[in-house]
Amino acid sequence: MGLSIAQKIIRAHLLEGEMTPGSEIALRIDQTLTQDATGTMAYLEFETMGVDRVRTERSVAYIDHNTLQCGFENADDHRYIQSVAKKHGVYFSRPGNGICHQVHLERFGIPGKTLIGSDSHTPTGGGLGMLAFGAGGMDVAVAMGGGAYHIAMPKLFKVNLTGKLSPYVTAKDVSLEILRILSVKGGVGAIIEWGGAGVSTLSVPERATITNMGAELGATTSIFPSDEVTRAFLEAQGRGADYVPLSSDPDAQYDKIIDIDLSALEPLIACPHSPDNVVPVREIAGTKVDQVCIGSCTNSSLLDMLKVAAILKGKQISPEVSLSISPGSKQVLRMLSECGALSDILQSGARVLECACGPCIGMGFSPNSAGVSLRTFNRNFEGRSGTADARVHLVSPETAAASALTGVITDPRTLGGALNVSLPERFTLDDSAVLAPASPEEAANVEVVRGPNIKPFPACKPVEDELKAQLTLKVGDNITTDHIMPAGAKILPYRSNIPYLSKFCFGVCDADFPQRAIEAGQSIIVGGANYGQGSSREHAALVPLYLGVRAVVAKSFARIHVANLINAGILPLTFANPDDYDGLNQGDMLSLRGVFEGMERGSVTLTDETTGEEIALVCNLTERQRAMLRAGGLLAYTREGGI
Repeated sequence: MGLSIAQKIIRAHLLEGEMTPGSEIALRIDQTLTQDATGTMAYLEFETMGVDRVRTERSVAYIDHNTLQCGFENADDHRYIQSVAKKHGVYFSRPGNGICHQVHLERFGIPGKTLIGSDSHTPTGGGLGMLAFGAGGMDVAVAMGGGAYHIAMPKLFKVNLTGKLSPYVTAKDVSLEILRILSVKGGVGAIIEWGGAGVSTLSVPERATITNMGAELGATTSIFPSDEVTRAFLEAQGRGADYVPLSSDPDAQYDKIIDIDLSALEPLIACPHSPDNVVPVREIAGTKVDQVCIGSCTNSSLLDMLKVAAILKGKQISPEVSLSISPGSKQVLRMLSECGALSDILQSGARVLECACGPCIGMGFSPNSAGVSLRTFNRNFEGRSGTADARVHLVSPETAAASALTGVITDPRTLGGALNVSLPERFTLDDSAVLAPASPEEAANVEVVRGPNIKPFPACKPVEDELKAQLTLKVGDNITTDHIMPAGAKILPYRSNIPYLSKFCFGVCDADFPQRAIEAGQSIIVGGANYGQGSSREHAALVPLYLGVRAVVAKSFARIHVANLINAGILPLTFANPDDYDGLNQGDMLSLRGVFEGMERGSVTLTDETTGEEIALVCNLTERQRAMLRAGGLLAYTREGGI
């Protein structure tokens, strides 16, 4: 039987395990990336391992999230990351150089390589034919130290593309179509491989948009072939030597096959407050728009920006609309300036923001009260924009630009004609904002700079055989990491200060939770289906750990978050019968007995001491995960020699 692209890369990097879906495998990691919202914690974790120098082929630290410096906190953390990167062999991408996924695609991504990053949208690299995973900071720290990356061997989904996109229909619409088909949890436990004759019609930036949005499916990762389109992109970036052809075997087998005819697609829009709440743009055309944001790691490439500039050229945006443009990298910004497209954007009335994540994570440019905001981003979770009652929609750059001009949601096909925009044969190359690390000989003299905002880790405790704790919080389905540990300009600067950060834990759901958890001493959280979807931020596990959460019981978990819970030493459990969720009430006293034996056999009984009810729970853990929980989490396990 033939192999898929993902199976070929996994086989070449497999250190332990077998490629049987569901079984644990350990992979050798070639590259890592971090960003500054998660990077400070990742490098603090790396330092505790006592490894002098990273052991990957390439590790890069990006500054792209916390670039709004309203106090000393962000600037201090950036100095810490820069100095620790210099000392330990990590390349440092300075503030303003661009968004990690866009820059990595341009300058560092290599087909056939493995990449993990402390950001859930790291699968963007799959647009180049990389096997790229979002992961928690602890997993990235271990990989930088030479350790393997452990995951359950995913299932394999194949999306066959036929036809060609019509004018004003885009890769973003392909992403929204697959979300409409599968939902935000339809890709859990799977790698999505994109293939078929239609693939050759998509550029690398378009492919990267699709693999980026694969994170919203809950997929382990997404990947495209590495073909002549890939070769042309790498050669244009001056990296033709990095090209490696990759394709699946004709007789490769998949667990699910989905067919999409590109020529049959139309402009789509994700309505509040979920990326899979997708309808055709024409169905809600005419809705008043207050704000439009174009950018993010999903849609900030040169190709995206050139299309936007072509739509805006010679026109003025509606006086009722505020429009922001965030180029994805310094390279994109320079080339927009050099070809005159930046002037076309500016004369339209748009505001050009820094080459950074910005509004996507609530770092500035929040909508007005109850405002309708059209964004080319990947997530529209409630409150993520920084405005609690905003109505955030996800759209393509073409739909965004057309709507900015009219002041209402507009199907871009009404503009008529076609956009004659193509990628250049050569990109402007300037890596001056990427700082190389010190040599091993020089590293000993590099001082790591730590600001006062950096606080110690929360104390991890080994899982005990018996646990009695209050149910301090019960939440519903599709709880995101933005619910658990919000982002935004007011909170992100404290990502290295867990005690301060804890004040905001679950603030979107229940502002009284932090105090209630502290008073309880130790507690259990109960959640619904797809608990922990969204970002890879390990703070959504570390902060509950600090607040005394010892176990989370849910109907089901998102992949990265359940890994982060185990890394933090928090026991994840699922209901054997999801209906039992209804019988538990916030405030009940719960107990678990025989946890060690239960972890071995895969099941444990929860007793509701308040009602007397007994509930069967599933405890589906690998041998390594059981050892990690007994040790008190991944760092403790690593220190004991488990790397």
